[in-house]
Amino acid sequence: MAGIAVLGLLAAIAIPSYVTVLDRQKVGQAKRDLSEISMAIERYRSLQFKIPQNLGDLGPNVNLPTDPWGRAYQYLNFNSPVAGIKSKIRKDHNLHPLNTEFDLYSFGKDGDSKAPLTAKASHDDVIWARDGDFIGLAEDF
Repeated sequence: MAGIAVLGLLAAIAIPSYVTVLDRQKVGQAKRDLSEISMAIERYRSLQFKIPQNLGDLGPNVNLPTDPWGRAYQYLNFNSPVAGIKSKIRKDHNLHPLNTEFDLYSFGKDGDSKAPLTAKASHDDVIWARDGDFIGLAEDF
């Protein structure tokens, strides 16, 4: 009986630690993916002299992965002709845009997001901000 209690105690300690490690690994993978996608966007810019309207414009030779949680990465060209685009631009706690030309991010673990990073739904988003000078969790920005 004591052995079962010890095993239960060890599991209660080990499982949350293991989940935390897995979450950190997924965030790390998302950061690497965002960096690679941003490089593909810059290659596109160097050839086309503009940024793509959507990630599909990068072409068939660019492997666009899904984020570690199985969802597509989000991309928003600020000069897109789509109506309402300005309301979707990601903003920091001072409500200033995170980037100058486009947003690139993952919805994160919860799969939900809002334009301002101060929104609770955005805290776990993995973002590309300051035009690439910051790549990481929105709550760390």
